Amino acid sequence: MSAKPMMPERLAGGAPILVLAPHPDDESLACGALLAACFETVGAHVACVTDGRFSHPNSRKWSGDHIAKLRRCELTEAIGVLGGKADAMTWLGYRDCHAPTDEEDCHEAVEELLALISRLGAKSVFSTASADPHKDHKAVSRLGRRLLRHRPDLRLFEYSVWARWNFRQYESEGLRIRSGDWRDRKEAAIACHRSQRGEVIDDDPEGFAMAPGFAEFFTAHDEYFAEVRP
Repeated sequence: MSAKPMMPERLAGGAPILVLAPHPDDESLACGALLAACFETVGAHVACVTDGRFSHPNSRKWSGDHIAKLRRCELTEAIGVLGGKADAMTWLGYRDCHAPTDEEDCHEAVEELLALISRLGAKSVFSTASADPHKDHKAVSRLGRRLLRHRPDLRLFEYSVWARWNFRQYESEGLRIRSGDWRDRKEAAIACHRSQRGEVIDDDPEGFAMAPGFAEFFTAHDEYFAEVRP
């Protein structure tokens, strides 16, 4: 069985969508075409949960605060490339690798996101899948499911970044957005995340850099989502 192709507007439910990104760049890699399509039509918003400050922890030139500021600028630029304005982003500001997991932090994040959903009039939320191995991705998956418990009228869709790259698990199930019409903008948005492509921070050989072919994989393939039921 192959994933069912869907028009982005069908997933959006005729209202602006909300994409939860664990780190700056996840939104462009996994949802770039979806975001570009919705910015053209019903509207979209990205809530970035962590600041990405620990992508290059051994850099002497770039402190964690400077990396966080850089990555926020990269995310803002990427959203602009996809068609969004400056107010199409919410920066939750949790420290990288510290997406909320305990009850108190989760409560604060959920309350902030519920208020954002109400303000947007969003009917569909997109979060990372629990199959993604990174702890922040798992935490954001749990946030999405908490939102659904508070608002069972919402539709929650999960996307995968690392599990998709390694296992391509959604190609045989779930829902598919054909990326073709928005591929150029998606590619340009991914390119905005220069720090994660090894183009900015050059003094931490152990820092993160997308592997050869990583960005190209997400540009070349369609986008896949699995709906989570209440």
